Amino acid sequence: MRKHLIVGLTGASGSIYALTLINVLAAMDWQIELVMSPTGEKVLAYETGVERAALSENVHIHENTNLFSALASGSYRTRGMVVIPCSMNTLGLMATGTGDQLLARAAQVTLKERHPLVVVPREMPYNIIHLENMLRLARAGATIMPASPGFYHHPQDIQDLVNHVVGRVLDQFEIEHTLFQRWSGL
Repeated sequence: MRKHLIVGLTGASGSIYALTLINVLAAMDWQIELVMSPTGEKVLAYETGVERAALSENVHIHENTNLFSALASGSYRTRGMVVIPCSMNTLGLMATGTGDQLLARAAQVTLKERHPLVVVPREMPYNIIHLENMLRLARAGATIMPASPGFYHHPQDIQDLVNHVVGRVLDQFEIEHTLFQRWSGL
């Protein structure tokens, strides 16, 4: 049986993280349930040149306005959800339980079903509202993982930095990968 993971892509800069995650999961024969905010879809095209039609056949795109999507129900089985990159607007919607968009509703369903919800904020600096929203989500069970790559693996280019963040996200779902060399001590 094919494994399913929900990927939320918002309008924060950093869509390369989502695209890398999607491509890695598709190569491992995962079914990606993709929900993009309208701005997220525009940023993806602007930053990467990739349009929705060019995504892998393993990607099932759910319209953000479709609250009748299977993702809006706890009876639909997935491994969990990652919102990558996560804008502060979407973070606020998720933290307050505002579910008038599928992306935020799917996050609420993920939390209520006690599946992993990983949120990768990409904006900076954070103000007190952002921090309180992150704390609220963390208290509800989400994992907050700012896009902060490590450097101990001696990255050679931007893709190495992206791979480190994406690999750490995959670790949260216990998905094996070889995207970066793990720290083994000195």
